[in-house]
Amino acid sequence: MELGSADAFDRMGTLGVEEEFFVVDEDGRPTAGTDTLVYGADPPATLEGKLDHELFKSVIEIQTPRCESLAEAREQVREVRAALVAHAESHDYQIAAAGLHPLAKWRELEHASKPRYRAQLDRIQYPQHRNTTAGLHVHVGVDDADKATWIANEIRWALPVMLALSANSPFWNGFDTGLASARAKIFENLPNTGMPTMFRDFEAYADFERTMVETGSINDRGELWYDVRPHSGHGTVEVRTPDGQSDTERVLAFVEYTKALVEDLAARYEDGESGYRHRREPLDENKWRALRHGHDAELLDREFERSVPLGELVDREAERLGVTGIRQLYGAESGASQQRRLREENLDELCASLTL
Repeated sequence: MELGSADAFDRMGTLGVEEEFFVVDEDGRPTAGTDTLVYGADPPATLEGKLDHELFKSVIEIQTPRCESLAEAREQVREVRAALVAHAESHDYQIAAAGLHPLAKWRELEHASKPRYRAQLDRIQYPQHRNTTAGLHVHVGVDDADKATWIANEIRWALPVMLALSANSPFWNGFDTGLASARAKIFENLPNTGMPTMFRDFEAYADFERTMVETGSINDRGELWYDVRPHSGHGTVEVRTPDGQSDTERVLAFVEYTKALVEDLAARYEDGESGYRHRREPLDENKWRALRHGHDAELLDREFERSVPLGELVDREAERLGVTGIRQLYGAESGASQQRRLREENLDELCASLTL
């Protein structure tokens, strides 16, 4: 039985980045390739221990090593991505990124044979069978378990801001969903996902984790797939909100923002702030607005008293935290808008735009 420990939370400010990608053929269409790329060939040294497949044989994951600074994280994200692209090309595959691939049809794609995923398919059934999603996960180290739990509680308000900025999945199973991030809604159909509730302290979270494993609700702690969680194995706050991104600079903007949020909240915790202790329901409303409208979303402010345009919230956050990347994200065309525009013009150009 895999459970974590409060002792894992022993370092502040370290970074780790996990990205899920689509394996595509020469035409940019999803194809089964992980058997070859993960198991059938030795990966380059850069990817040793940092490469894995996901539920579908067309989805692959990479992880950076633990990084000590934002600068090192930038370097590692670029290096690991480049190694994956080269590894794929050496076996006649390409790598693409989005929250959902617009041409991925779940009934036509192969599931991985890994026992963990087979067990999930058997337990969850239809929602997992159609889960062709790909996301970006950012870990930030925290040096105290209760602090990490408090940060995970308080960072929830910022998650819809991230989701709206990252929205890059308007198409699912071949049709336009009308959403900016269909990935967020598709993934939410799985159990133990979405916006988490507030936990009193780490003991309360650990008790929940233990109960879920011991009652057979999940096979291991990794199957608590909430949008944010105190990771009791890595000793981090893990943010799991953004859609996958093909542009490396967009990924790094989310890494910068997440690190700044965690460090700001850590300082507030140490100063004895009580925090907002938000209820889940209005946070869910903000998440819905973000996944539905993307860059055009208006979100409820921290007091849940009025709706504020995303651009205004981005300016506030950038100024407050001293970050620049999220302003650049908002100022650029959103992934969802670009995908819709390119699909109207040329399907091949759309697929090419998602390729690394």
